[in-house]
Amino acid sequence: MADITVANLHKRFDRFVAVKNSTFTINDGEFFVLLGPSGCGKTTTLRMIAGLELPTSGQIKIEGDDVSFLRASQRDIAFVFQMFALYPHMNVRQNISFPLKCQGVARAEIKERVAEVADILRIEHLLDSPVGGLSSGDKQRVSLGRAIIRKPQAFLMDEPLGALDSEFRHLMCSELKELHNRMGATTVYVTHDQLEAMSMADKIMVMNHSVIEQVGAPQFIYDFPNTIFVAKFLGEPSMNIIEFEGSVAQGADSVCINSIKIAVARIVEGVQTKKLALGVRPEHVSLVEFSHLKGMIDAVEYLGTTQVLTINSMIGKLKARVDSHIDVERGQQVYLQLNPEHTSVFDRETDQVIMNTRYEEAYHAQA
Repeated sequence: MADITVANLHKRFDRFVAVKNSTFTINDGEFFVLLGPSGCGKTTTLRMIAGLELPTSGQIKIEGDDVSFLRASQRDIAFVFQMFALYPHMNVRQNISFPLKCQGVARAEIKERVAEVADILRIEHLLDSPVGGLSSGDKQRVSLGRAIIRKPQAFLMDEPLGALDSEFRHLMCSELKELHNRMGATTVYVTHDQLEAMSMADKIMVMNHSVIEQVGAPQFIYDFPNTIFVAKFLGEPSMNIIEFEGSVAQGADSVCINSIKIAVARIVEGVQTKKLALGVRPEHVSLVEFSHLKGMIDAVEYLGTTQVLTINSMIGKLKARVDSHIDVERGQQVYLQLNPEHTSVFDRETDQVIMNTRYEEAYHAQA
């Protein structure tokens, strides 16, 4: 397998910039997910790594070799598409073995490698079946098998589970991650589904409007979002973002919203802007016996072990994830507390987080 290094990657289609000066590294054996909404540039980035699109400028290296302007056939990679792209006139065995036949591999070796791949994917019983009669999940396994059999330096996957229903998608997420762990393969995976990304990735790169918003381990970017976009895009429900006008000075440990003082992690650097936003995840909004912050429950969503409350509070609408055994109902008045050690303050003019002590400590530990 291989490291993939991307430096200042830029792609323009006439006047439209699809990818803007992207720089990142995918480590050998890593499951690396490109995550973002439709049109953000993630698929274009993947296609440039694959050689299906050539960059306007920038550099792509696979295992140290500059492949920036080489076509796909000149790169040792395998691409898995969303719509399977199987040959309908061939059975499963013929579909999987086709890349090796094109390379002129000996028949005995092809037979051995097909058996090996079928065992990995648990589709030995399907080898002589026509692909037309397979379920969507089995078709995706065959598509993966055709990629695996080549033993490429990297696997590139463009929303491979997008055509599956939710039950199969959940199952295939687990199987893909298990397969990745067994093979130790370098995998680059594109999706718009943040739950899919969080469950599978070793590292996530969040993109928006052609630029990279943040790169990091799933838990890290969930806990420490760099921007308001990342804060909102990751999490279900997403982070509460309360917009307010004010200022924060270096060393401040609270902000004032609608005359309510809210404790926050100590600010490391003050800012001059007056357009701010407070961010806190729903699981860090607690119900307490009394506080200066109160609200009215507008909706209750039961989720088994937890319930999500929508609360019209004195500082704005908040989501709170609490234990399902807490007895609450719509229209009930409650008192709230936001955990200051899990708050973020953002500059709305730049969309960037304003550094506080917990971010500083986390960044230092990561480095």
